Amino acid sequence: MPARALLLLLLPALAAAARGCALARDPAGECQRPAAAQSASCVGLQLRTCSDAAYNYTTFPTPLEHRSREAVEASSEYILLSVLHHLLEGQCNPDLRLLGCAVLAPRCEGGRALRPCRHVCESLREACQPAFDAIDMAWPYFLDCHRYFAREEEVCYDPLEKLRAGLEAEEALPSGLPPTFIRFTHHSYAQMVRVLKRTAARCAHVAKTYSIGRSFDGKELLVIEFSGRPGQHELMEPEVKLIGNIHGNEVAGREMLIYLAQYLCSEYLLGNPRIQRLVNTTRIHLLPSMNPDGYEVAAAEGASYNGWTSGRQNAQNLDLNRNFPDLTSEYYRLAETRGVRSDHIPIPQHYWWGKVAPETKAIMKWMRTVPFVLSASLHGGDLVVSYPFDFSKHPQEEKMFSPTPDEKMFKLLSRAYADVHPMMMDKSEHRCGGNFLKRGSIINGADWYSFTGGMSDFNYLHTNCFEITVELGCVKFPPEEALYTLWQHNKEPLLNFMEMVHRGIKGVVMDKFGKPVKNARILVKGIRHDITTAPDGDYWRLLPPGSHIVIAQAPGYSKVIKKVTIPARMKRAGRVDFILQPLGMGPKTFLHGLRRTGPGTHAPPGGASPRGAPEESDLDPLEARRPPSASGSKPWWWSYFSSLSPHRPRWLLRY
Repeated sequence: MPARALLLLLLPALAAAARGCALARDPAGECQRPAAAQSASCVGLQLRTCSDAAYNYTTFPTPLEHRSREAVEASSEYILLSVLHHLLEGQCNPDLRLLGCAVLAPRCEGGRALRPCRHVCESLREACQPAFDAIDMAWPYFLDCHRYFAREEEVCYDPLEKLRAGLEAEEALPSGLPPTFIRFTHHSYAQMVRVLKRTAARCAHVAKTYSIGRSFDGKELLVIEFSGRPGQHELMEPEVKLIGNIHGNEVAGREMLIYLAQYLCSEYLLGNPRIQRLVNTTRIHLLPSMNPDGYEVAAAEGASYNGWTSGRQNAQNLDLNRNFPDLTSEYYRLAETRGVRSDHIPIPQHYWWGKVAPETKAIMKWMRTVPFVLSASLHGGDLVVSYPFDFSKHPQEEKMFSPTPDEKMFKLLSRAYADVHPMMMDKSEHRCGGNFLKRGSIINGADWYSFTGGMSDFNYLHTNCFEITVELGCVKFPPEEALYTLWQHNKEPLLNFMEMVHRGIKGVVMDKFGKPVKNARILVKGIRHDITTAPDGDYWRLLPPGSHIVIAQAPGYSKVIKKVTIPARMKRAGRVDFILQPLGMGPKTFLHGLRRTGPGTHAPPGGASPRGAPEESDLDPLEARRPPSASGSKPWWWSYFSSLSPHRPRWLLRY
């Protein structure tokens, strides 16, 4: 349900929440409330919004001077907590809610009221302040880290401890089994997190886990990374990502990536030269579950009973692979105009006014942070590899071959997976995926079926990353006994595909003083799709074998042209560096960026760089997520909260 509609339903409760203030008011217009007493009478915690807190007893009066459960439930602070995750579209959920509960319903143990830790509040505010900025809302006064939270030396507790409980606890392997043992079983969310963290701990010198955000229901989107120097980008080391479980009921990819993480760690420790070479020369990121909320729905039904769609969407009922910006339509429009760039297309402002899942935002922010070169999204429901474009050039055509300028390279990437997959190469037309046999088990996405908002098209048109989609089998939720066979079929294709990130050319673009040139453009004659250099000036350009004319250019520099030849059997990227000379004082000549005056094209919220690529504000919609209010004086949500007359919660306003 949209945040606005939800607030409409809550209007009666919000109106009832208005109350007077018998005490003096602070500068924000709020009551100055005394802190809760140290000695207290503990009563059961019966607040629905706080039912998953890490404790069971609270006390009255609260730090906000609420003297009963009914008073808390009628308060505007409590109502805000109830709708905050809808207002913030899932961001910082459930962290903020649990933090607020620690103030509205203080923890009580042994006749004493315990205060939450200040450092927890401060770290959460640093992470979540941008979400409030995005809707032009002030940080809630009752989450004032200095006023309502205690320093560690004053004895405090972590109100978010329950989020980590069960995820950090070790799950012992059966006795007698070596640490390299892989359980070919389905993993719950908690089990998945434990396996990934245990794997990273075993291979701490080449692996680490990190979160790229949270799902709508608050589950961490956990990534495990493998690299010679985990946690940092190394010069000219390409970055590859594998994503599973974008549809919650398509679980094979989720398990394959959990197994792959354990395999990479074990084989690296055992001295496998192929794995050591791959890890030492590549930065690998594995996200087993992009949709952990949907998985829980599918797993509740189980492998034998799961339907074709149960759990497919996220907790907002959004199909995550239809939730990305439709840049393909804009590409087709731009491609018809000569001399206009049709790569690195910015995100239109109106996209942010729609319903954007927190999982989708997390992926886009991740792509902005890391200079990915290659990617694969693992699905289920058929047995085939598809590649962009996924949206037909003619929207009315449900099936129409719609290639990218890098058609040859995408076919090579797809074949790198399909050609070493035993079932994809099986010659029986009656098998799963047999209808793709004559195509070599690969297909252009739009030629299969056309759809908008897909992740693969977005990767290609907004960033440097080439992404394919792998359908792992006709059964979306395979039974446990089938998982080992699935792993045997996909282990080699996964490794072979990741090694493809080293095809083509790589290098560094710098000026005559050796300073790296960020965001320089790398053009290949005959392929109308440029890639750009990373902050350190390094680049990677996936290219098929053959001779290519490669051009490097940047605003303020003269362009440099080189001819490169890539042998058919060459499996390591050839190094091609560029040194750019500054232009004279005369007019600067370089290819123009995207024209932003045509219909359907919108300037990014923060403007655009001279090269026409989107700046960071394209992906961080702090000023574009909502259309401006009609009056221009108050944010869009204020009309709903202003019903709290006569004492409106003006502490929500930033000005």
